[in-house]
Amino acid sequence: MQDAFPLDRRTLLAGAGAGLLLPRRLFAAPLAGFTHGVASGEPGARSMLFWTRFVGTAGTPQELELEVSASPRMTRPVARTRVLADPANDWTAKAKVAGLAPGTTYYYRFTAPGRVRSIVGRTRTLPEGDAPLFRIGLFSCSNLPYGWFNGYGHAVAADDIDLFVHVGDYIYEYARGTYPDARVAVPGRVIEPAGEIVTLADYRARYASYRADPDLQAIHALFPAVTTWDDHEIANDGWTGGAENHQPETEGGWSARLAAARKAYREWMPVSDAPYERYEIGRLATLFRLDTRVEGRDRQLSLTEALKGATDMAAALVRFRDEQWLAGNRQLLGSAQEAWLFAGMKAAARRGVRWQLLAQQVIMGTLRAPADAAALLPPDPDGRVKALVEAGAAAARVGLPLNMDAWDGYPAARARLLAAAQKNGVNLLVLAGDSHNAWAFDLQNDGRPAGVEFATHSVTSPGFEAYLAAVPPTGLARALMGANPLLRWCETSQRGYTHVTLTPREAVAEWRFTAPVGGRVPKLVAASRARVVAGTNQLQIG
Repeated sequence: MQDAFPLDRRTLLAGAGAGLLLPRRLFAAPLAGFTHGVASGEPGARSMLFWTRFVGTAGTPQELELEVSASPRMTRPVARTRVLADPANDWTAKAKVAGLAPGTTYYYRFTAPGRVRSIVGRTRTLPEGDAPLFRIGLFSCSNLPYGWFNGYGHAVAADDIDLFVHVGDYIYEYARGTYPDARVAVPGRVIEPAGEIVTLADYRARYASYRADPDLQAIHALFPAVTTWDDHEIANDGWTGGAENHQPETEGGWSARLAAARKAYREWMPVSDAPYERYEIGRLATLFRLDTRVEGRDRQLSLTEALKGATDMAAALVRFRDEQWLAGNRQLLGSAQEAWLFAGMKAAARRGVRWQLLAQQVIMGTLRAPADAAALLPPDPDGRVKALVEAGAAAARVGLPLNMDAWDGYPAARARLLAAAQKNGVNLLVLAGDSHNAWAFDLQNDGRPAGVEFATHSVTSPGFEAYLAAVPPTGLARALMGANPLLRWCETSQRGYTHVTLTPREAVAEWRFTAPVGGRVPKLVAASRARVVAGTNQLQIG
């Protein structure tokens, strides 16, 4: 019999994290048995979803037993259930267990035929009632070939979060040698398959290669997860009907690719099949998991298309602004998800919930290029970067934002959401990722405070430092904040994650910056903080 062992922080660092003492390569997953550890997710006060993957040797579904116990030694289980690891689901298995106690730490393991056992995972249910404290680890944009997942590793070592929240770009769809190119890719960080992922088999293989990472396995084994996908789990700059990085003529229909990506995601992640969901953290907070990517998003607008063939750039931009960008019917959430969210915010406010959190993909704060952005460029800049900077500056001069793929590209939809928060007297806290950089925004509607945003930097994917290498990060931050009064703080050159602490009085974000991701060094090199006091919807920096 293969015995399990209790999985605490020290065990993870000595066992699953043993790569700290081994060569700098990605660990190979076993070909049979429990290949990718365990995970928990979709937390409730009295329920939890549990995940594992068990590959059988006979090619037929394998029945597993799941045990849940309050003891790390797995004595006197409080719940037992059976679940199939089915090759039709890439051998993954998930089971939701109800009847648990609120705010309680549990341990769990799976047992396969022959009494082969998984490692023992740890999880914790959400609290009920008046919770005095809750801590979230916020992650985004973990591109494996760009480097080691030091953010995950540090969160495991620190062991100071109650919930692991990933707001997308958990994997990337590109072929080897494409973002990053072969010259930049970190040795040993090899993805499978070699080509761009398009089919169900492709997406499954990509998740398998990512989930072989020891730090990613460790963070899943220690903390319950709430995750939502962004575009790279499917294809870059996706929307309901397609994506920038999807070519139907060579890659088939968008609906088939989306279905394959969705199935693989739901197989490999500790998630339900619901496209969006709500989680109650007692009366302290309600966390809304949103899909701002494909559930109801209209196609992104394009400044490039707006300027195509224009002889008067300023006039073309004004026409684009007034006729397209300000259109009131454009959707980011879609009408059904928007109505669900607004109703949920209203209900939470009536129950007296202190904080309402939106765990979603893209930045909500307003971000325009500095009007004199060209002055930031070196004397002989890269032509493509120069063109983008100049176009961004021209757009800013007529009030247009830098990124049409974010909430900035859907101003009417953003105004509806912020107005709903204001109407219900909500303490609104938006959690975002996607941009690879760290941001703190005040959010306003109609000139009045409506909420704040903590936008996290990436785990590994490069930020502005990769494109504006000659610009000092402090100088870029000053220029961006000078051009955007509601941008209270930013950091554009470091990787890591964000730690968010909620109490009835305040919410505090600590942006944690890890050691460079070229090596597996799960340590911090710096941190910055911002806070918001309940009832103010305005940030305090530092």
